[in-house]
This record gives sequence, structure tokens and C-alpha cells, in this order.
Amino acid sequence: MVETDATLDFTKLDGLLPAVVQHHESGQVLMVGFMNQEAWSRSLQSRLVTFYSRTRNRLWTKGETSGDVLRIKRILLDCDGDTVLVMADPAGPTCHTGAVSCFFREISLA
Repeated sequence: MVETDATLDFTKLDGLLPAVVQHHESGQVLMVGFMNQEAWSRSLQSRLVTFYSRTRNRLWTKGETSGDVLRIKRILLDCDGDTVLVMADPAGPTCHTGAVSCFFREISLA
């Protein structure tokens, strides 16, 4: 179902929503961040993933210094409207370590 006017619930985590970012073609999870209402609006307007940094207390667009932006291709909302799944096209490595994804450290279950 495609919605044109989505209602999001920013009340549960001090005004923040978890935002999971996936590669729009491969489905690989690239990173997770948080969005406040301003980051959400900026992401929709610019079509670039923008987060709210809890440590720096400010907005930041992924790739604003490195150039490795995440171009938004599609957005899905969870059933409660309190988490977003952003399908994006990465312009380069997503992780600050230079890895394609921030999820590369596997835990052994042995």
C-alpha cells in the first residue's frame, strides 16, 4: 500500500524514530540511525538520508563530509508508525570504517 500522507509517532523515544537503511537493490542492511521530525522532513525534501545525532545534538546528512551520501529510493513504515525502513542507493561505503555496511562484525554462535 502506497501512502501519500503518513502519520509518524515521534512520541515514544524522546521525539526520535529508529531509521533502518537498506541497500535498495541487494537488501543489505547498511546502517541504523535516528530521525527527529526535522531530519524526517529534510530527508523527504532532499531525498538524501538525514539523521539526528544524539551525541552532537544536531542534524547530519549521511555523507555530508565524505560525499558517500545515501540517496532515498523508497521508504516503508512499520505497522505502528514509529520506525522507518529507508531503501537507499549508497554513493560509496556507508560505514565510517570504510566498510560497505556498518554491520560486518559477526558473533560466533558456536
